[in-house]
Amino acid sequence: MEMKRYAVFLLFILSITAVAQTDVLEGARKKISNKDFTGAKADLTKFLDANPKNKTALQLRGQARSGLQDFYGAISDLTVALEIDSTFADALNNRGEAKIDLGDDEGAIADFDKAIRFNPKLTIAYTNRGFANYNLDDLQNAYLDFSKALELGPVDADKYFNRAIVKAELGEYVSAIDDYTKAIELDKNDADLYNSRGVAYYNTDNLDKALIDYDQAIKLDAKDPLKFENRALAKSAKEDLKGALLDYNKAIELNADSETYNLRGVLKYMMEDYAGSIADYDKAIELDETNPTYYDNRALSKTDKQDYAGAVEDYSSSIELYPSDGETYYQRGLIKFLMNNNYDGCLDLKRADDLGATAAKAAIKKNCK
Repeated sequence: MEMKRYAVFLLFILSITAVAQTDVLEGARKKISNKDFTGAKADLTKFLDANPKNKTALQLRGQARSGLQDFYGAISDLTVALEIDSTFADALNNRGEAKIDLGDDEGAIADFDKAIRFNPKLTIAYTNRGFANYNLDDLQNAYLDFSKALELGPVDADKYFNRAIVKAELGEYVSAIDDYTKAIELDKNDADLYNSRGVAYYNTDNLDKALIDYDQAIKLDAKDPLKFENRALAKSAKEDLKGALLDYNKAIELNADSETYNLRGVLKYMMEDYAGSIADYDKAIELDETNPTYYDNRALSKTDKQDYAGAVEDYSSSIELYPSDGETYYQRGLIKFLMNNNYDGCLDLKRADDLGATAAKAAIKKNCK
């Protein structure tokens, strides 16, 4: 009778301990969900001091460490968890996530492959493998992974958005628009969804719908310069140059980016404001001296202002940065003819022809006897 009482008491103690452990782990999960990674890590470290072989605690602390940007520490915890149970799909998925954050996409894919092998219905592993494939420019496999995540569910806006991005990069804009639309039906307050669908409409030459989406994106998020820049491009295509200029001005006000200055410079060139375009190209080059396009564009504006020496100087700077571009040699050659420097002009045209510039042969025939 005494032994039976002892056994019942022992079972009671074990039951209480199991409940206490579950409470700690569930509490840690909630803290991770609420992004209290520091608190979760502290609780789990204390728990692991008493239970060093608890694979779930190791997996959760790995998640907490990833949340704290301690990706190597996360991988260490998750690897120990996998030494305890090599089939632990959640740990494999989390370790793959940490590897993505460290730029090891191939290593991440190996972990996601194993996670999916051990749990073929682990939706997040397909999504994460899709991200890794996307990072490696393997768009077809990224598409397949994002499609599988949608198939497994639960369906949400992010899953449609992920697949739409890949479709757009594959040039399948009509199909991408369909996915963006489904995402918007599930989340009507995400400005990036409208912006991305606007880009897809723009790429199918549906400018009116693109502008409607950009308007809505800006209504939801008026602090993102890219949305104003995208709307400016659509307005330019619709020949609303003044409206485009206002949007570029706003984009630059929000973020003085070299490419936005360049695009505004192109717009001002179209408006025949050559001095204004040169000023914008000056700013673009000041912010990024390594982009040959900025020098090419400034050379065009200088040509229209009859600053031929300045144009030649800019084309020469472009050639230094990108010496295999035959078009730049061609343009520089034409400017040299305007300066009555026919000999050097012909040398440039011949070099342009060697590099495959299509108009060079006719120019050589006309100018280089």
